[in-house]
Amino acid sequence: MGICVFSSSGESRKFDPNFKGPIHNRGCTDILCCILFIIALLGYFAVGILAWSQGDPRKVIYPTDSKGQFCGQAGTPLEKKPLLFYFNILKCASPLVLLEFQCPTTQLCVESCPNRHLTLVKAKLGLSKEDQDYYKQYCKEGVDFSKTSAPEILRDGLCPSMLMPSKAFTRRCLPALGTMKGGVVVVGNETTFDDGEGANVNATELLEASKKSNVVVEARQVAMRIFEDYTQSWYWILLGLVIAMVVSLIFIVLLRFLAGIMIWVMIILVILVIGYGIFHCYMEFASLKGEPGADVTIRDLGLQTDFSIYLQIRQTWLAFMIILAIVEVIIILLLIFLRKRILIAIALIKEASRAVGHVMSSLFYPLLTFALLAVVIAYWAITAVFLSTSNEQVYKVFNTSECEYARETCDPKTFNTSNISAQCPDAECLFAFYGGETLYHKYLILFQFYNVFLFFWCANFVTALGQVTLAGAFASYYWAFKKPDDIPAYPIFSSLGRALRYHTGSLAFGSLILSLVQVIRVILEYLDHKLKGAQNKFAKFLLSCLKCCFWCLEKCIKFLNRNAYIMIAIYGKSFCTSARDAFFLLMRNIIRVAVLDKVTDFLLFLGKLLIVGIVGICSFFFFSGRIKAVEEAAPSLNYYWVPILTVVVGSYLIAHGFFSVYAMCVDTLFLCFLEDLERNDGSAERPFFMSQNLLTLLKKSNAEAKSVD
Repeated sequence: MGICVFSSSGESRKFDPNFKGPIHNRGCTDILCCILFIIALLGYFAVGILAWSQGDPRKVIYPTDSKGQFCGQAGTPLEKKPLLFYFNILKCASPLVLLEFQCPTTQLCVESCPNRHLTLVKAKLGLSKEDQDYYKQYCKEGVDFSKTSAPEILRDGLCPSMLMPSKAFTRRCLPALGTMKGGVVVVGNETTFDDGEGANVNATELLEASKKSNVVVEARQVAMRIFEDYTQSWYWILLGLVIAMVVSLIFIVLLRFLAGIMIWVMIILVILVIGYGIFHCYMEFASLKGEPGADVTIRDLGLQTDFSIYLQIRQTWLAFMIILAIVEVIIILLLIFLRKRILIAIALIKEASRAVGHVMSSLFYPLLTFALLAVVIAYWAITAVFLSTSNEQVYKVFNTSECEYARETCDPKTFNTSNISAQCPDAECLFAFYGGETLYHKYLILFQFYNVFLFFWCANFVTALGQVTLAGAFASYYWAFKKPDDIPAYPIFSSLGRALRYHTGSLAFGSLILSLVQVIRVILEYLDHKLKGAQNKFAKFLLSCLKCCFWCLEKCIKFLNRNAYIMIAIYGKSFCTSARDAFFLLMRNIIRVAVLDKVTDFLLFLGKLLIVGIVGICSFFFFSGRIKAVEEAAPSLNYYWVPILTVVVGSYLIAHGFFSVYAMCVDTLFLCFLEDLERNDGSAERPFFMSQNLLTLLKKSNAEAKSVD
């Protein structure tokens, strides 16, 4: 594969009269890593096929009753019963919920949630046939409600002891909790309920049970609601991403012809967009003043699966306002202190605009990168879902009295004839969770890890391929002495062909190094999450230091890889040699790197921020139903933040894809520019290849005039 070794000496480039840009006569590099990458991909396909043969996504989409059946699944007897009903929601407050992620009570698929308070005794003793028919739909199938006495029904667990007003949430019937003035918790305007067994239940107890039952939802089922939102809004999300693509393309085209003006327009608009965000947060903060429950803190509210609740408290909007204000102040201060360097960076962006103008196909290359990344993400996500749903149904013994078999696994088909049923008459064999003890299930965590690792490797490889392709095309522009006459035909296709034919191994090598660091960061985040409740201060401190170090290491590797790919595109050498040459070239010109390269990156980041801000604000007003003209067209969603967040993240990726063309162009021209200064001196024998604008900027000139655009 090769080992990177940087020598202590970095000599300047020497003049070479035969050098005319990217070298065409080159050989394959890092062949061993290329073979390793191909083998890893074949293994990835094998894991995908295995997961798809074992997995069942219905476990994510549909809630599961106590018999392990899916509520609401099309083509089954439960098709018209999409909601899950808990016999005794109070049992969800048991600590077992946190250990086993399942409420120790009978769960039944129903058509609709109960909308009134009614006890079993009242339904049995009352003469109303309507009450009996209403109550019967929340009993187990086959119960003879009229002939069986209430004590027998409760003893055998055939029906719940009471019904209470409930609402459907994540396809589950949970108490219709609310608050009255003074913060009193109520359910359907009532604070206490007869539990049907001679005791009263406080609404606050139901609140605690609902919170615990929400842990179950958090662990296994929030994804279901999010999935439903995607099915309802995918076409609007797609439209939002298309708009982001169009806006990005318009910005890039305008940047080609009006680079200086557009940079200042972007700077001003970013300040205005963030300023509007601060104003909007303040208005929301002010409008909630005096509203019941609006002064509750985020800490008191705890973790809620309905994220819209957080938008109904003042502290959330105050936090948003403070964060945006800090970002606004930082950007303004940076612009004030970097105003002179910004002028130099604008000149470099103007030069990049000319390069993009002569290599117009580069503007559309991000579409290929985006498509490849979409394939990688989709394959990873689908494989992850199938792997996570490839477990088998596990049933356990649940009981109310003492029983030595409690929480042991059981078989629902033979449970009624087993010794357990005889020794523990009140015990039930209920669905607990998904698991398994086969060889496949034992190594399931390794397959998940392999899926994550290959996702990072493939995503980084696609990004690297795009970088080396664009670098080769823009290097062809820079080293063309007479622009555009000396620029080779189809520079993007030529560069892409060279990258795939000769440098797949080098790209895989650089991507592998970066992926290893990223996977280590994921593991550290996982450990940090697991140690949240730990009291060991030293372990927390050490973990924080490691996370910081690996974050810095990832940024350094990304920067080094990017410049190594530029050198690979130009000279066709191996990854290690190219990384070494790029590193020493930058170190010999460290002042110019700080002045030009990083300020340019900052300006391009503001452009991405502006596009994300525009599209994000528009999507917020649309999906939250605040645009009256299209209020009816907006889809009805569980979490309207799901499509908004998707559009925002997608818009950033799209904007990043388009602006990465400029960023890669600037970085490539910058390295070529540094080499040009080392190779040439402006004499007739060794003229500079840079344009007249850059020559003027550096106060240099060629002895023999060049033809420039």
